[in-house]
Amino acid sequence: MSEPFLVGLVGARGHTGRELIRLIAGHPELMLAYAVSREMAGRPVTDIAPEDQDECIFEALTTEDVAKRRADVVILALPDNAGAPFVEAIERDAPHRIIIDLSADYRFDADWAYGLPELHRGKIKGAKRIANPGCYATAMQLSLAPLVETLDGVPAVFGVSGYSGAGTTPSPKNDTDRLKDNLMPYSLVGHKHEREATRHLGAPIRFMPHVHPAFRGLIVTTHAPLSKKIDVAELKSLFENKYAGDALISLTEAPPELKDGSNHIGVIIGGYAVSDDGKNAVIVATEDNLLKGAAVQAIQNVNLALGLKELTGIET
Repeated sequence: MSEPFLVGLVGARGHTGRELIRLIAGHPELMLAYAVSREMAGRPVTDIAPEDQDECIFEALTTEDVAKRRADVVILALPDNAGAPFVEAIERDAPHRIIIDLSADYRFDADWAYGLPELHRGKIKGAKRIANPGCYATAMQLSLAPLVETLDGVPAVFGVSGYSGAGTTPSPKNDTDRLKDNLMPYSLVGHKHEREATRHLGAPIRFMPHVHPAFRGLIVTTHAPLSKKIDVAELKSLFENKYAGDALISLTEAPPELKDGSNHIGVIIGGYAVSDDGKNAVIVATEDNLLKGAAVQAIQNVNLALGLKELTGIET
């Protein structure tokens, strides 16, 4: 049996870090080399992720430590604007090492592969620098990609996610008391995922995000103006043709609900509807913001970068 590929995880304490540890532990070709968390330093990784079988201890590693420690892949599960020092150190001391960055820092950098496999698989394979997409940006792009060539105007997207998307740093968006029996709109103009989806789809989007009291799960309802008339059967066919063979995309007649995406490893798209004039389409998509919206997608990208089968270690 060949030696497993070693994965270093920086930002291991967060919600996504916990999911990544679970996925790495169950992956037949990967092994957790180290887990970086200053807050948890000295404690066993099993304190938050009992699935870990590599007997790792959380460590407070410096950027130089991370660059010099043995690993085939480094996953940066850090907040925006926190990963650059680690990238710079790896570029200097270990430029051959694969980096998967989960923040928004490199999603607009042409030198980094954009890690949405269903739309950019060819560019991800064998790449050394991969920017993992945002959770909302993933659902929005997969909802609109089959329609890009027929858009006539700017699609409007209404989104709702659980509060885990706000991370672990206290804020109104993850304050469970404030969210109780509530729906909180935020960043209604220029949200980073709106800009991200616009860039990588090559078509403008308008996005209205909200957070609700559930811990996880994400749903987007997309209204797309079209340049030609279409019926529901044609609309459905566009999605079936686009995603044929993509195991992590499930298509359904009925509109999926937010709870359908929670703890689901892929994206569920459905609820195909067309206006009376045939010139406007509505599509609903749901996913788990911590899984396909973050950790599962990161493992897809690790697999593609290492030359493994894309869904290795991901249950389907």
